[in-house]
Amino acid sequence: MKRIILFAAALLVTAAAASAKSARLPLLYTQERIDAARQRMADDPEMAAAWDDIRRTADELLEKKNLMKLEYLALAYRMTGDARYADRAREIMLDAAGAASWGNAEMMARTPAWRSELQTAHRSFQVAVAYDAVYDRLSAADRRTIAQGMMRLAVEPLLGDWLNEPTRIHSLNSMGHNWWTSCVCMGGLLAMSLREELPETAAWVEALDQALPEWFDFAGDVLQHKPKTFDDAGGMYESLNYANFGIQEALIFRLAWRNIHPGRPVERIPQLDKLPSYFMHVCYPRTGMLYDLNFGDSHKNVSAESSMMMLWALGIRSDDMLWYFRQVESGQHRDGFFPNRPMGFLFTPDLRRAPDVPSLGRSQLFADFGWATMRTSWEKDATMLAAKSGHTWNHSHADANSFILFHKGVDIIKDAGNSWYAHPTYRNYFFQSEAHNVVLFDGKGQPREQQYHGAPISGSMHHLLDAGDMRYVLADGTGPTADLFSRNFRHFLWVGDVILVIDDLKSHEAGEYQWLWHPGGTAVKRGSDLTVTAGDASVVVRPLWPRQLAQSDFVHDYPEDLWWEQIEVPDETVKQNETYWSFHLPGKTDRVKGVTAIILKESPDQKTLPAIERRDGRNWIGLRITDRGRVTDIYINQLADGRLMHMNSWIEADGWTTDAYMFAVRYDEGEAPASADETFVCYGSSLRRGGEVWFSSLSKLFAVCRTDARRAEVTINGQPRVNARIRTPKRPAELTVNGRRSTVAYEDGCVRVRYASER
Repeated sequence: MKRIILFAAALLVTAAAASAKSARLPLLYTQERIDAARQRMADDPEMAAAWDDIRRTADELLEKKNLMKLEYLALAYRMTGDARYADRAREIMLDAAGAASWGNAEMMARTPAWRSELQTAHRSFQVAVAYDAVYDRLSAADRRTIAQGMMRLAVEPLLGDWLNEPTRIHSLNSMGHNWWTSCVCMGGLLAMSLREELPETAAWVEALDQALPEWFDFAGDVLQHKPKTFDDAGGMYESLNYANFGIQEALIFRLAWRNIHPGRPVERIPQLDKLPSYFMHVCYPRTGMLYDLNFGDSHKNVSAESSMMMLWALGIRSDDMLWYFRQVESGQHRDGFFPNRPMGFLFTPDLRRAPDVPSLGRSQLFADFGWATMRTSWEKDATMLAAKSGHTWNHSHADANSFILFHKGVDIIKDAGNSWYAHPTYRNYFFQSEAHNVVLFDGKGQPREQQYHGAPISGSMHHLLDAGDMRYVLADGTGPTADLFSRNFRHFLWVGDVILVIDDLKSHEAGEYQWLWHPGGTAVKRGSDLTVTAGDASVVVRPLWPRQLAQSDFVHDYPEDLWWEQIEVPDETVKQNETYWSFHLPGKTDRVKGVTAIILKESPDQKTLPAIERRDGRNWIGLRITDRGRVTDIYINQLADGRLMHMNSWIEADGWTTDAYMFAVRYDEGEAPASADETFVCYGSSLRRGGEVWFSSLSKLFAVCRTDARRAEVTINGQPRVNARIRTPKRPAELTVNGRRSTVAYEDGCVRVRYASER
């Protein structure tokens, strides 16, 4: 420790001389951040080790000309004041400034020609931070040469192509995703670095600062089927990989702009406040590196620490964010801001206040771009279900109604992922419906053209409910599959250790239905079950309605049951193959309710599983689940699937009278259903038994109601104005509605639930 303190003190002396040479305001490597990093090195051996890595890389670069690692030389100079680092950076920049062009041949062959793209932006970042850091070591001639070269190679092409008239060729409607922010913001960052030598770019940078909120606010369009960029709950419709990258680039520019314009007000961007919640809700903490949802063109090891660091630097902070940083392993993905990389070294916050788990809710619906997450807890290796039914285009795959299930640290039911975009498997497999956990009709999923032209009608997610041991969300994939289906709904009802995947399907004509399952481990068929196991994680996939999986390989002995295929496809590396499963319903039909149970196992060796009994009656099908002393009766109303017009869908089922699309009651094993203390109503206005009202609302709502002699807990949605009655054994002392205490209004054996949402 003494060595570290002495070394840090030496750095203070040598670098102070370098910083004192110029009063020029730095963009990112500010003196405040340099000083803070030195102080942390004295207190934290991990930070000292990270600096050793950075300096080792910088020392190696003294013998090389690597434009894409200029940031290491820049930081080494700012930290030490050693002129060797600045002089090498100077040589690299002068050499780069003499290049004939930074244009990409493929892009320049387009009409009109693209003079700039992502590689231009990446190079611009490197030159911007290096030029800014070693400014005091450059002569007037050096500065002029570098500035003129960068103006020609990058600043004007980037801002000219992407922002400025009369040369602009891109719009937010055509390229308003991660490319736009990277190109304009890195062009703007480079222009700010060269501001003394290129005063004419000041107006361009000012225009960019004013345009940035417009990118965050982009609401989509009708003519080209573009979605809004940001969800009202935070987050971006592109896969996490590209959402994080695009946001990161925007925030780097905003931070640099603020650093060189101290005290100057900037327009507030309200979306920024919601981003931390988004990044955390789509992550999966586990033993080992943090996983994230890999819907679309992302990978599960990609994380969002870079955007989170920029948010923190901009003053958007919470202890939950510190928890997130704690979960990320250094080096877990290619582009991370890890402590042993310059940006991570300077911008990683002090994590000593990080909580063990975040204070967030366990479930989140991103209704605008069609994602939902539900989890048992925020502890590592818990169980998390993520469902998607949003837009298809660009980095968003043809995966309406698909899902991923994480269990005990593993994506046990997984997304197939993606490959390099130029590889034929990307467009022919990974992007298509076959690579996802969806239902096909006559072997078809979403039209392949949606990858290029978008889905005219996006999928959507609705009515998330989380009441502890019972959770629910509805996916509507009808729009993207409208050429095949008039109804393509998927309900996820999670009760205890059983997740029910309930498909409500209606095709335009009779055909064959098949359910796809992508196992994240070894899949073995035993009887009517498919068991998937990976390490300590194991689940059982059990089709229940309309038929079970054929008992044996002698499928011809079970002509009405589901038969199966194992289909070999490339894995993400495209260097080896993997297998997914397809369950086929024999014969042709134009309407089906498919119910599949995913049973969560505590361990692969678990023998006793929840007992699941198929049940049905007049106009209903259902299940009875018995597990750990509790019974759950689930009823699906066969009349409530759109087949009736102007007629309400009343059924009688085991003494219950209802118009609900689906409902469930839970009670202790050995007791009668009338003793139920928990009810679930899915799209229902009434549930009655023996002349007593259990649930009543003029409009059909979605609700989970838990009651006992003292307390009533209600989770409810479905309309902006709710006026419902819910049966309780007696007047409760306490009523909570959607997690908030509410006034108890009680009459005729029911509490009243009233609220109007803000609109």
